[in-house]
Amino acid sequence: MRYLSHGARVIHDKLWILMSTQERKDQFTGLILLTAKDAPGIAKTLFETLSPFAISIIDIEQIVIHQRLILTVLISLDPAHAGAIEEDLEKCALSLGVDIATLFSDSPASVIESAGNLDRVIALAKNISPAGVANLTSIFVECGANIEKINRLKSDPYTVLEFSLSGSDSNLLSKAIRESPLINQITTALIPANAERNRRKLFVLDVDSTLITCEVIELLAEMAGKGSEVKAITDCAMRGEIDFVESLKARTALLAGLPMSVIAQVQEKISLSLGAKSLITSLRKDGHAIALVSGGFIDVIAPLIEELEISYFRCNKLEIVDAKLTGRLSGTIIDRAAKASALIEFAKLESISLENTVAIGDGANDLDMLAAAGLAVAFNAKPVVIEAADIVLTTPYLDSLLYLLAIPHAI
Repeated sequence: MRYLSHGARVIHDKLWILMSTQERKDQFTGLILLTAKDAPGIAKTLFETLSPFAISIIDIEQIVIHQRLILTVLISLDPAHAGAIEEDLEKCALSLGVDIATLFSDSPASVIESAGNLDRVIALAKNISPAGVANLTSIFVECGANIEKINRLKSDPYTVLEFSLSGSDSNLLSKAIRESPLINQITTALIPANAERNRRKLFVLDVDSTLITCEVIELLAEMAGKGSEVKAITDCAMRGEIDFVESLKARTALLAGLPMSVIAQVQEKISLSLGAKSLITSLRKDGHAIALVSGGFIDVIAPLIEELEISYFRCNKLEIVDAKLTGRLSGTIIDRAAKASALIEFAKLESISLENTVAIGDGANDLDMLAAAGLAVAFNAKPVVIEAADIVLTTPYLDSLLYLLAIPHAI
């Protein structure tokens, strides 16, 4: 090992870790590590310095964190040229005002496998703590995994990290991630090396407090002056403390006498959850099927279904007589069992196996649907749903799910 500048000494041990220890006489490799304050032209000057020599680049990586550049290059070379290369790199370091360290070895090159051969774990949160990363990496160790690479996929308004792992027991890792969907408020998800990227899925979303930010029945209740009474019943139902059908009938009864004109007023107050449109647009562009199931009312959300071009939906319907709400429902009530049945029905219509269905919900009336789906996602969820979920989204952005499932963002 030769030190080309004072600042490079601190990375001596890290360089040795990066190199293979297996001996081979027919290969001579060199590892170059450059660190500096980022500035244009650094990489250009480095490779111009190396260009006169008979060198092949085996691996290369560059990152910039907080204006600090780290550039690593793994090369194969003629061992007779090692001294001259070191001398030229020392001059390069002095001219650029950077730190360059080198490690030459007759060991074979150790190159990271391609991403397709590595398990990947996605970690997502508003703020990622050191304790969270420590606990997550402890799981990797327990599953026999070695971290080959860590990438930051996103930093604002939430952070997404991707850990590429080799040597892991995928089944053990999958079980560990599913049993710990939240690690120090970090959402985690596994993308196995053998995952079929283009396998088509059915996504079934709850509406109130999931696709949209509000509970429609509470907006209607405000029009009737019964807002606090309805909200109290809603909260109990979503926590699973009272039967959903019973609670729905009780809340709907409080709407009796409202003119049907309030429906249009409520429609104007509905807002999509952050990232909802991006999620649906991206899923559709990637070829997936989308459905909505709701204990709310088709009378109110019909324009939204049309706007989002949703083909499959199942909702309750208000009974209206003489242009007034009667306080009753018309037709079959969509409860937690009906939501699960709808998911199964829609999957059959699309010839998609239940294994490839994804259910997204927030309340107790979503539990049967979440249990029926291949993947259960909790969003803006009550504790009872968080406990039942495979993935727990901790940010208010629905499209954050795309990162966890390796689906590209369309917008």
